[in-house]
Amino acid sequence: MLRFRRLFSSLRYGAGACFSSADRIGKACYRKTHAATPIRFHNPELDGIVHRVNPAYLPVALDARDERVFDAVRRLLAEQGMQMSMDAVAQHAGCSKQTLYSRYGSKQELLRRVMQRHVGHATGAMLRALRSDDLRASLLQFATDFLEHFNQPHVGQACRLIAAEAAQFPEEARTLYRHGAGALTLHLAEWIETVCMQGQLRHDDPHFMAELLLSMIAGQDFDKQRFHTPHRDDALLRRRWAEFSVDSFLRAFAPQPSPAPSTNQPRSSS
Repeated sequence: MLRFRRLFSSLRYGAGACFSSADRIGKACYRKTHAATPIRFHNPELDGIVHRVNPAYLPVALDARDERVFDAVRRLLAEQGMQMSMDAVAQHAGCSKQTLYSRYGSKQELLRRVMQRHVGHATGAMLRALRSDDLRASLLQFATDFLEHFNQPHVGQACRLIAAEAAQFPEEARTLYRHGAGALTLHLAEWIETVCMQGQLRHDDPHFMAELLLSMIAGQDFDKQRFHTPHRDDALLRRRWAEFSVDSFLRAFAPQPSPAPSTNQPRSSS
């Protein structure tokens, strides 16, 4: 039944026209792989809500060498973008380049693993904020965490460098997007779908809703930072914007009221 509902949703709202074939295949494979395997979270508020999160995105313990390598990659991404070389990573991590290749296989695989780790930490708090008992409070905390995270100087610097070099390093850029913004959007869409099924939001395409919500939260602030124009550089200003974007989203997708029961009584034939 759930599979039929998703198929009907994609036909009704035209999702197939807006996603590439790779996106559609990826989503289908993701659902087929994870739909039947609920994940138990350390935070019980997530159990049964975000129940199809890919376990690869959940943070796992790293040994000391991995920690040094991953820290080096994050620093170099913020300083050099994807011009970062494996030689530089090895130098900053205190190991040989041969060790990196034997341990991670390639630069792209290393970036993928670092990004998965980053997503697990960066989005963990955001996703833990998503509960079903208080919809507005959950979305407001999610929006606030999102804005605070992307307003960190090193995060903004890394995003600008990566975007500037995406055409030169398309495979690496796609890897970072897929395991970064793409993963966050998919996790959010899964939660929105559950909330819609509970009747707290109007039924619509959950992937479109997630993308729209993230766009509303981000606003133009990151573009303003990129062009060095005044932006919301204060936590209070970001909180006010988070409230405005969340409240606008909730009004746009407020559940439709149930039709009032008919009060017409059948007339007596006597």
